[in-house]
Amino acid sequence: MATSEESGVARRRFDMADAAVVLLDARMAVAGWTGDAERLFGYRGAEVVGRAAAELLMPEDAERLPDLTRRCGRNGGWTGLLAVRHRDGHPVVTTVRVVPAVEAADGPPRWVVLAADSTGAAGWDMSRTVLERLASHSPIGIAIVDADLRFVWSNAALEQFGGGPAHQRIGKRLADIQPGLNAQALEAVMRQVLETGEAVVGYEHVGTVRSAPHRDTAHAMSFTRLDDDHGNPIGVYYTVVDVTERYRARQRLTLLDQAGKRLGRTLDVMRTAQELADVAVPGLADFVTVDLLETVLEGGEPVAGPLSGTDAMPLRRAGHQSVNEGVPEAVVEIGEVAAYLPEAPPIRALTGGTSWIEERLDPLAPEWATGIAGDRAATFLDLGLHTAMIVPVRARGTMLGITTFFRRHRQDPFDQDDLGLAEEFVGRAALCLDNARRYTRERDAALVLQRHLLPHRLPEQDAMEVAACYRPADELTGLGGDWFDVIPLSGARVALVVGDVVGHGIEAAAAMGRLRAAVQTLADLDLPPEEVLAHLDDLVDRAGYEDDTAAPRADGVRAKGASCLYAVYDPVGGRCSMAAAGHGLPAIVAPDGTVDFPELPPGPALGVSGPPFESVELPLAEGSVLALCTDGLLAAEGPAPQRDAAADRERLRRVLERRAPSLDDRCQAVVEALVPARPPDDVVLLMARARRLDAERTVSWELPRDPAAVADVRKRTSRQLCEWGLDELTFTTELVVSELVTNAIRHASGPIRLRLIMSRTLVCEVWDASPTAPHLRHPKTTDEGGRGLFLVSQFTQRWGTRYTQDGKIIWTEQSLTGPEI
Repeated sequence: MATSEESGVARRRFDMADAAVVLLDARMAVAGWTGDAERLFGYRGAEVVGRAAAELLMPEDAERLPDLTRRCGRNGGWTGLLAVRHRDGHPVVTTVRVVPAVEAADGPPRWVVLAADSTGAAGWDMSRTVLERLASHSPIGIAIVDADLRFVWSNAALEQFGGGPAHQRIGKRLADIQPGLNAQALEAVMRQVLETGEAVVGYEHVGTVRSAPHRDTAHAMSFTRLDDDHGNPIGVYYTVVDVTERYRARQRLTLLDQAGKRLGRTLDVMRTAQELADVAVPGLADFVTVDLLETVLEGGEPVAGPLSGTDAMPLRRAGHQSVNEGVPEAVVEIGEVAAYLPEAPPIRALTGGTSWIEERLDPLAPEWATGIAGDRAATFLDLGLHTAMIVPVRARGTMLGITTFFRRHRQDPFDQDDLGLAEEFVGRAALCLDNARRYTRERDAALVLQRHLLPHRLPEQDAMEVAACYRPADELTGLGGDWFDVIPLSGARVALVVGDVVGHGIEAAAAMGRLRAAVQTLADLDLPPEEVLAHLDDLVDRAGYEDDTAAPRADGVRAKGASCLYAVYDPVGGRCSMAAAGHGLPAIVAPDGTVDFPELPPGPALGVSGPPFESVELPLAEGSVLALCTDGLLAAEGPAPQRDAAADRERLRRVLERRAPSLDDRCQAVVEALVPARPPDDVVLLMARARRLDAERTVSWELPRDPAAVADVRKRTSRQLCEWGLDELTFTTELVVSELVTNAIRHASGPIRLRLIMSRTLVCEVWDASPTAPHLRHPKTTDEGGRGLFLVSQFTQRWGTRYTQDGKIIWTEQSLTGPEI
């Protein structure tokens, strides 16, 4: 027998000729010791003969020796591994075969021990019979194919997948045995293994096998090349394990993960319903429909709990998806009413609130829908559908609709595991749909409120041609509080306003409405822009918040931090004054198309302490376009603090330079170019083209502080009205002029100026240097005076006072058609 040093790890086989022989007596003591045993274990014969065998073993194996002795006596021998202590103390792992020695029939048993060094070996060297039994009886399917990929051997476990017993496979290819598998792909893997010699482990394949022809099964396969004694490839052996349950469990987890990622990305009910259908195809079904109650699509409140037959409301198709392009199975289009037969499973699931599953549909039964357009055939055979599930869409105890799942190409029917999976992610989708429904209701209410509060139409005035565009924010951000306004002022002037309330939803819309009303009230006072913003700031600071962190009071304006830009244009002088609170990026497009951005003195947002508001006054050439916007116009590039102001101006400049047929078209084109279809913030753009009143439509006279001048100014007024063709207004206008000029001469000091303006109304303005305003009185019958302003108020449409830097102006407006009788 060779020593372990000579054999090394190359020796793998247990050969009787190579074994060291030891003889044991009936007491399991060493009775004979050979030279091979001495070379293997290091002991000389004299050292071990007569010693108990247990003394030569390592302690853990020495304890096993009594049991091994009994097994030898019972079975007539034993084979296994034992660790023998070498003479120098290290263990020698030995493959041992114990066989009985030939003795007299009536003598005590003696044993011959054959020992071979197993150090570095893979383990036992099995006989061919043992190996054949090992492979043949393995619960794992095993097969061997030759270099031409034809079967040469397979075990019994492979028969569980169908294809007949082993002898019927000999000489056949995989496609002949399992036509439901993708044999081409599997054989490609085998050829790769043959060419490279690299094993492929854990290759997963899904298909149908003959043992389960109506459902997909998953198999984990491993491929290894077989070589002859010269290292030449002679074939491939592979193993097959059915991992269908593991595969389906992984599919379910993947589908639920996708549902978590893809559902609820929007607060639009229809889009969420479509996402539900998209998630289920093709992972769970080949065709999916989502039908929701009409009230859900409208954001209304459906009936809580399961519906009774009388409660059943119209269903509308909110989403569907198919593995086939164009969804040919759908007999109802998106948005159309999905009408079902009264006793059809969809109605039963909707009214009963429980899921329904049918493993095999009757192919000749008509599809449940009724009223199908175009007399389209709709049996399940026509549609190619063979199995179905219906899951109610229910959230927070409220029934929202139904989701129906069908299979067409996949032959395996739905089972309870499929139904549980469907209920799981339909339940997730239901919460998203209910959130979307609730949001739709609030958003629609806020939109109605905001549109009601915004100008329904722009007022008629001669100062500017005005166009406006408003686009609400997308559903994830929520409707904001942006607003605009065009307010005619005295003296044929006009005020332009754009503003933005912080926050979203109904509260923002309500706060916007209150701010807009406040601005209109302040505008009626004919205050300059900086004073309008100052009073508005006081209103927000006083009514909105008690302190910086307190919640808003119920009667407060939730507008702290709002922005507002207020501009006033005078078409007589062609000048515009404006001031801003918070954001303000006005632009002026000159008649030649060049764009300029006037620098506004920075003003704090409303309700936020800061420096006083200041205004700037600049000339506007006739035909120039003033563009005012909220910061949502440029919000597509990110929040304002993260944007570059110079880049914002350049983007806006490029768009404003483009020509358009009309101001409305130009306004719409700017918004389309800068704002996405679903903007992250509300957008308001107000564009106004400046007009100038012709010099012939205005007249101004400096008057002396002499009562005799009243008669002269009456004559001048009469002649001017005659030139304008307003003879019908002569009497009332002379009365108004007489009263206003007389009051100025009597109560004011310094020069007096009278100006008449013919615009959409006849405007009469009397300026004096006194800051004191007259007051309307209701005189008694016995009073000798005080009726002047009362008569003025009766014969004019409007009258009022506005203050200038050097005095005040009393103004009146009369209809050009004369006083109403």
